Amino acid sequence: MRDRPSPAGDPVVLIHGAWQGGWAWDAFLPELAAAGLDAVAIDLPGNGRTPAEEPVSLDLYVRHVRAAVERFGRPVSVIAHSGGGIVASQLAEACPDQVARLVYVAGMMLPDGVAFADLVRDLVAEHPQAAGIGPHLVWSDDRSSSRVPDAVALAFFFHDCSASLAQAAVEKLTPQPEAGRDIRPRLTAARFGRVPRLYVEAMADRSVVPILQRRMQSLVPGAAVVSLPTGHAPQLAAPRLLADVIVPFLTTARRSSRRAGAA
Repeated sequence: MRDRPSPAGDPVVLIHGAWQGGWAWDAFLPELAAAGLDAVAIDLPGNGRTPAEEPVSLDLYVRHVRAAVERFGRPVSVIAHSGGGIVASQLAEACPDQVARLVYVAGMMLPDGVAFADLVRDLVAEHPQAAGIGPHLVWSDDRSSSRVPDAVALAFFFHDCSASLAQAAVEKLTPQPEAGRDIRPRLTAARFGRVPRLYVEAMADRSVVPILQRRMQSLVPGAAVVSLPTGHAPQLAAPRLLADVIVPFLTTARRSSRRAGAA
């Protein structure tokens, strides 16, 4: 493990994306520990190994993450991957004084009232790659959940990971409740918009493709932006590289009263 100063910083809560669980951050957590940051990666209800005791919804996700935040008893930084970005945004709207910073890792940083599928529909005719993994999903009979076939996950999520890491991740994927994927944040500049944000672009992403990442940045301005030459899961493919661009933001950024665009 490389030498790195151990700066004091806020605790970190990590939110996974669709079809995943808290395990998605296993390779990245040691990097935060090396930086002296206390961190926890959670399962969203109905995902990973955590059952949902009520119907899955964005509200349920936010309440679940907020409970984890409150256990720290102080403001936290939140890092969200992919679809977890919607949950992170809504969490900041719900409790902006408890969220010191937001980091989106190839994340869905959506405007108020907009679903990710809306952005895909706007772009897919001109940019077919924007469809990402959507056309390849396998649905339950009632279409209440979807799963990602192994070969598709390897091609779209983990193509730049080592074969062993990629296969191990594929074997941990679980069905995703659609009620926790087809979701729209409700955001305001006065609450969500005052939380400092960092967007980590994954420029070889085949799932949330770069043109979609850039579109979200233009629709929700105000985030600092860094770029990585990775696929959809840099926390697995290149955890050290990801830490190198995130840790300075986590340890030097200060809360701001500025109002970034939220709509």
